[in-house]
Amino acid sequence: MTLIRWQPFSDIDVLRRQMDRLFDEVTHWETPSTVISAPAIELSDEGEHLTLKAEIPGIDAKDLDISVMRQAVVLKGERRVEEKTEEKGYFRSEFRYGSFARTISLPTEVQNENTTAEYKDGVLTLTLPKAEEARDRAVKISVGTPEPLPSTEQ
Repeated sequence: MTLIRWQPFSDIDVLRRQMDRLFDEVTHWETPSTVISAPAIELSDEGEHLTLKAEIPGIDAKDLDISVMRQAVVLKGERRVEEKTEEKGYFRSEFRYGSFARTISLPTEVQNENTTAEYKDGVLTLTLPKAEEARDRAVKISVGTPEPLPSTEQ
């Protein structure tokens, strides 16, 4: 019988090398990307409304598409490559150009038709008024004596 020496970390080392190769390919600066990462957000409850802030630097307001539903917000946008009127000699460009999309679930329903937006210094701020919650209603229930069921005997 042949004994095989068990090396528990050899598989982990292979995985590490594969991950290193993958990240080298993804982050290589010469590789153009058409998808940029989704924006970081802050969502806070301000009592009468929710405030959603999204960090979206370098994108023009006209390139933003914002959809507000009663329980979710969808942010879409595109960072366009700058038009170059003269040849510029870049040594390195790490800016990411392309499009993004992010859907944010809301913890409560909002009045989507009354949402306001402001975009300043690369931060999008949405003010989302909360929907009026269903009010508890008291319903009067009358208690009667049960009527006997009709007989089905033949």
